[in-house]
Amino acid sequence: MTWIAISDHDSFQCSPGGLGANPAGEGPGDSSDDTLMTVGSLVIETRLPVSRRPRHLVYYSSGGAWPLHLSLQSVPGGGLILILDQGGEVLHRTINHSDVGRTDVLRITYSWDARRRWGQLALERADLDQALLVPVMAPRPLRVCDALALVRPGADRYVAPDVLYMALSDRIEPVGPMPSLMPDTPIATPTGYRAISDLRRGDTVLTPNGETVPVLHVLSRQVPARGSFRPVRMRAPYFGLQQDITIAPSQRLVLSGSEVEYLFGQESVLVPARHLIGSRGAVPAQAGTVVTYWQLLLPRHEALIAAGTVTESLFIGRLRRKKTELGASVLAGLDRTGLPEHGRSIHPVLQAFEAVILAEKRAA
Repeated sequence: MTWIAISDHDSFQCSPGGLGANPAGEGPGDSSDDTLMTVGSLVIETRLPVSRRPRHLVYYSSGGAWPLHLSLQSVPGGGLILILDQGGEVLHRTINHSDVGRTDVLRITYSWDARRRWGQLALERADLDQALLVPVMAPRPLRVCDALALVRPGADRYVAPDVLYMALSDRIEPVGPMPSLMPDTPIATPTGYRAISDLRRGDTVLTPNGETVPVLHVLSRQVPARGSFRPVRMRAPYFGLQQDITIAPSQRLVLSGSEVEYLFGQESVLVPARHLIGSRGAVPAQAGTVVTYWQLLLPRHEALIAAGTVTESLFIGRLRRKKTELGASVLAGLDRTGLPEHGRSIHPVLQAFEAVILAEKRAA
């Protein structure tokens, strides 16, 4: 199983069997289930409020025989404070979001495995493939009803307007570099286009310069179709596309041509899809509750040809040298001695305003 509850300011959906399997809604007995949730992840994605005072982003408090209090606060100077009080046992963690650089949107993931006496608080920027990790020692399990109450709108809970969504999973969710292409995305191979979900380790793909390279790993991950994960539809014939494709906002396109050389003095640049929304070539896509993205890991961070446009493959930097970060990522469980090392990105990455200028030039 995986995601069991997701809420934003417009909706709440819950399914104990997994939202991907039963997106219709809430199952019977959810709110009164005293079963212990020994493993899980709570994800909160939020914009950062502009304030000179501490501000609650999320606050929940319930009494009774199993009292539970949770508070996530943003404090001036770049700090986030998570307080989780379970019957008098208090977890208090401070994490400095300025350590991951200036940003507008952050994703906080609190994961716990009470059986292993292991927990982790992760902070991610929506526009970077890296995570700041803070260990949590001996976390307590949550009752299923309490875990769901944290996500479900109710009188005991406050969620600031800055919060984009909250989601609950019954497993440890990975953080760091993420897949970003839909499973039906056609990828150029020596034998023609194949859906990325049909490719396997050892298959080969074509790069834009005609080189044939092996696929080291094919990775996938299911995520909430909300916030920084909400899909983007790239429309043909813009950006060289032969057909429309749907991708994650974080997926970066490799754009080249005379406009790129004139505007930026570079042969090619990388442009995140999120920066292209609003242009003729990119619009928000219709999405359900969750979405599964796929991606390929290649030896030297080579680019892919996806339905005629050029896209970035998975960039992992020197993740294999970082044991803790690797273990928290979608690559966990793979032999790190067999993982590649990627230096800098293959091309410069455009900022939002630069991407808008380029998109307007392309559409003119």
